[in-house]
Amino acid sequence: MDNFVNLVKLSVGSDSVESLIDWQDSRKPLYQDGNPRHVTRMWPKREAEILNGGSIYWVIKGVIQCRQRILRLDEVRGEDGIRRCAIVLDPEIHRTQNALKRPFQGWRYLKPEDSPADLPRSREQDDALPDDLNRALADIGVL
Repeated sequence: MDNFVNLVKLSVGSDSVESLIDWQDSRKPLYQDGNPRHVTRMWPKREAEILNGGSIYWVIKGVIQCRQRILRLDEVRGEDGIRRCAIVLDPEIHRTQNALKRPFQGWRYLKPEDSPADLPRSREQDDALPDDLNRALADIGVL
């Protein structure tokens, strides 16, 4: 049995893996270590399992398309003084097999056995498929 857990999160505003990469790259100067972050109100209760090898799987246009390894969870406080969790990510994005995911709010835990497999490195630079075809293929389990 695996001793880690992943997270799954909608990448709101992303049209593609490339747009997620571009957005994260544009925010690098904001952080001393340059690592991308996702800030959330809720602190994961399963922190130890997440930090034991977990990744965040990004849902783009209704399909899980990629993941990033979670490096750490940092406490951050906004101007409002509220404690939030910054999920600090490895900058390397791994494209995954496509998996349909219905809309949801926030993030969810994702068991390793339910997580889509990484694409072979040789397929990471394949041209993106049109959204309709991408979703249809994911729906029947082809991609």
